[in-house]
Amino acid sequence: MAGKKKISRRKFLVRGGLGTVGVMAVGTVLFRNPLRRTIMDFAETAPPMYSGSGTEPQLWFELTKDNKVLFHSPKVEMGQGSFTSFAQMIADEMHLRMDQVEVIAAETATGVVDGLSTGGSLSVAGLWQPLRELAATMRMMLIKEAASQSGQEVSSLTAEEGYVTAGNQSWSYAEIASKVEKWEVPHTPELKELKSYKHIGKPVPRVDLDAKVFGDPIFGLDAQKEGMVHAAVIRPSVVGAKYKSYTSTGVESMPGFVQVVEGENWVAVLADSYPEALMAETKLEVEWDIPKKWSEEDLQDMLQVGKGKRMITQKEGSALDDDEEGVVSLSFSSPMGAHAQIEPNGALAYFDDKGLTVVLSTQVPGITRTQLSDAMDMKEEQINVVPTFLGGGFGRRLDTSHAIIAAQLAKAAGKPVKYQFSRKEEFQHDTFRPPTYHTVKGKLNAEGYLDSLEHHYASGDVSANSAIALANTATKILGTDIGAMRGGNVMYNGIPNHRAVQWHTTLPFATSWWRSLGLLANTFAIESFVDEMALKAKKNPVEFRTQVLGDEGMHGRLKKVIERAAEVGAYSDTFTNGRAMGFAASTDTNVPSAHVVEVSIEEGQIVVHKVTCVLDCGVAVNPDQVRAQCEGSIIMGMSASLFERMTLRDGELFPTIYGPYRMALMKHAPKEIVVDLVQGADIPLPVGEPPLGPIAAAIGNAIRRLTGERLTDIPLQENLDQLLA
Repeated sequence: MAGKKKISRRKFLVRGGLGTVGVMAVGTVLFRNPLRRTIMDFAETAPPMYSGSGTEPQLWFELTKDNKVLFHSPKVEMGQGSFTSFAQMIADEMHLRMDQVEVIAAETATGVVDGLSTGGSLSVAGLWQPLRELAATMRMMLIKEAASQSGQEVSSLTAEEGYVTAGNQSWSYAEIASKVEKWEVPHTPELKELKSYKHIGKPVPRVDLDAKVFGDPIFGLDAQKEGMVHAAVIRPSVVGAKYKSYTSTGVESMPGFVQVVEGENWVAVLADSYPEALMAETKLEVEWDIPKKWSEEDLQDMLQVGKGKRMITQKEGSALDDDEEGVVSLSFSSPMGAHAQIEPNGALAYFDDKGLTVVLSTQVPGITRTQLSDAMDMKEEQINVVPTFLGGGFGRRLDTSHAIIAAQLAKAAGKPVKYQFSRKEEFQHDTFRPPTYHTVKGKLNAEGYLDSLEHHYASGDVSANSAIALANTATKILGTDIGAMRGGNVMYNGIPNHRAVQWHTTLPFATSWWRSLGLLANTFAIESFVDEMALKAKKNPVEFRTQVLGDEGMHGRLKKVIERAAEVGAYSDTFTNGRAMGFAASTDTNVPSAHVVEVSIEEGQIVVHKVTCVLDCGVAVNPDQVRAQCEGSIIMGMSASLFERMTLRDGELFPTIYGPYRMALMKHAPKEIVVDLVQGADIPLPVGEPPLGPIAAAIGNAIRRLTGERLTDIPLQENLDQLLA
């Protein structure tokens, strides 16, 4: 692989126990490479390489007695299908069948600790190079050991389907590994060419399919431990309230009651079962100190273009003068949104002679361990975080402060404690997608194309004050929230004068990462405005975009995606049979995406009949899974665009349950979603979030053609209701 740094030696150890012959990869050189790009480049375009923690072991393989390879993944599986892609990479470079590779999330006690998180659509993209190199090196090590054990020349040996063969002799990988006392680690061999892969690039079935179909206990909510008790935790329902005290009204006499435990800003009831804990907590009267009851009006006053910390995130050419003739300006907004994942947060914590173990659904096992170490005054090596499969992540599992509460409860009770959120607790103590406010303005030139385009946007925290240290560092260095910035810059480089200005404000409640971060709201504002200017210029919106894009690099790839989407989606700027088409595009983490939607309004309700999505994701390790990710992004984006909204009422966050928190249902799903994949790069690029960007703007642009009215506020259905009232 030309231009790629190779590793001369790694240290591999034999590990036994639990009926396996283990091989542990302890290589640190490759995986601790610092990011070799600027923080701004990271924020705007490029996915970072995998970055593990210090000199701790990075990736582990185990060779089991039944001749399978068990990979301890530093990335977790939350439905995105990355475990299957990892298995494909390993199978190809270790010369295995797919059924010979198993993938599990690595416990922190293994030393396989991700330095960042599972998020940002970076799992496959970040591990593409290091994981294949590690698998190829492991294969070569096995061949060399087989040569040493058999007295054969290395050049006479081949490896296939978990066996090393010489003539009519063969030895299984497990058999070879069982005889190794000290591994000799060769130079990393050349990786295969893409065209030579048997598994990569093919639509193989998911490796976790059976477990999910048959309901295996693989999620955090399924965690059990003999002798455990259950916790119901009372936390403030009013934003900013502080715990003062509680009064018992008979909690001690409730069935299954164990004890009451007070914390920093909570009080918990422990009981023998979760239903008993919920019933017991009703017998506590809790007093809170409430300094202020926040309202929606307070948020609107805080979150404005012109208020907060200002940062110019993009600047090219001259700024617009608002008094200049021909300047058009529109304002847009998006509300606070919940993650609303199906599995509520929770954790099982217990102590034993090895220290503290916490089992939970988390995107940040390493960060969770560090936070537990600080809170419990324990060394990190005394704490084992066991990540499970996630019943939805979307950024919600970056905050695992509940792991600390579970650990504190286990310490107080002297027995294992399982703490899980009620649905109300999940909604009121989410780390929300922040509300946003946008002003977009521009001006046409004499030929009717954009001469100037400016995007001014106000947002609460996304990456700022989050659990991700790198994001916080970038925020401090750049002076801007890199999460809120996603999709906020103008992507049309042919516009002579363009700029983006962020206004950042920390809100009184927790806001953070939400799938695609600022991309959905920012793209909605920019692409809605671009569409309005195309209508003003009386030009086709596709050609209106491509005329202000160059042919090279990222902009050339975006141009091709836009043209391809218009072709595959058969875009038309007119509407028939009560249906109109809408077009929008976006770029995110070096991935261009474009949508064509077909929309109608039936009995006042927005109906999306078809979505065509074109995505340039580079190499699709598993094309079926990439398409599934696109479909999931589109549906989630539709739900947020059409319906979802959290509000502040008398200091409390509402709604607190599904139903009142309106989301897209099966009946709202398009009858058809067409996903067309373009390979504009020779590596895998992020997939899980980029396809979410264009959907809100595309729907809004279709409605503009149906009604003649520009919807400027998400949720769009609510905005349309107001127009039709």
